[in-house]
Amino acid sequence: MYAQYLMRRFGMFLLVIFLAVTVNFMIPRLMPGDPVEQQLATLVATGGGQIGDVEAMAQAYRSRFGLDQPLWRQYINYWWDIMHLDFGYSLANYPETVSNSIRAALPWTLGLLGISTVISFTIGSLLGGLLAWPKTPRSMRIFIPILMTISSIPYFLLGIILIYFFAIRLPLFPAGGGFQFGSVLRFDGKTILDVGRHAVLPAVSIIVAGIGVWALEMRGMMISILGEDYISLAEMKGLKERRIFIWYGMRNGLLPLLTALALRLGYIVAGAILVEVIFSYPGIGYKLYQAVQSKDYFVIQGIVLILIFSIALLMLIMDLIYPLIDPRITYQQR
Repeated sequence: MYAQYLMRRFGMFLLVIFLAVTVNFMIPRLMPGDPVEQQLATLVATGGGQIGDVEAMAQAYRSRFGLDQPLWRQYINYWWDIMHLDFGYSLANYPETVSNSIRAALPWTLGLLGISTVISFTIGSLLGGLLAWPKTPRSMRIFIPILMTISSIPYFLLGIILIYFFAIRLPLFPAGGGFQFGSVLRFDGKTILDVGRHAVLPAVSIIVAGIGVWALEMRGMMISILGEDYISLAEMKGLKERRIFIWYGMRNGLLPLLTALALRLGYIVAGAILVEVIFSYPGIGYKLYQAVQSKDYFVIQGIVLILIFSIALLMLIMDLIYPLIDPRITYQQR
């Protein structure tokens, strides 16, 4: 039964990837005229990017994408390049490849948003569970209006507030960037400390804004769980309060939130665009912002494709482990 369930979910994953790659292939070819010439002409007119030999760049792109070949041949070549992680060249920074551009920015985003999202999820879920649990002191209810206020504030707005207080008024942390200007990145204590100091303010803005959302969602789930029969049975059996809270309350309340966490972790690849722009943080979000500004749509295509793949992959992982977390879910349709 599990093998059938696995094959069905994996088939859905492949279908999503197929549709994403197909749409990504068709978008530039639906544009009127020659998209390469249009983008290069725009860059020359605005003076954006590092423009070299325009004709050589245009010829390299025509050869790269085979625009003079039949559409079916272009489609096959595109799949071949995607399987080799070859997304072409950046228009704004030719001859830099899109793969190298994304590879340089991806670790910054994964480090910042990955850790920040997990921390906010952990703290917010635990706080939300405690706020809904009947044995929690009433004094903790003061956090409910605070969390509701925080959850309504966008994290990029919190970032601006943090910059004002902790980078301008009290210059405790850098106002932007991922490391000190002019420094050479090395894997040593000095570099790690420098990168960590630059990541504090953007990470705090994401964590603080996320805690409110996760706490309110977890509180709503716990309130609905308190009336379930298995909670009453556990209490009648005389189980310890901590065990009931963790294994009967939090465990069941976390199940819907894990799906939301998987989606947010998938979106991490796209980066927190506005946060990274505000702090000039060298992640995927800032790279996407620069690509949109310079109309470097080959970089945009590469980032979007990786985003779709990451979301589909994380949802596949959640589909596979969800029955292991919740025994009530069966592999076979009735």
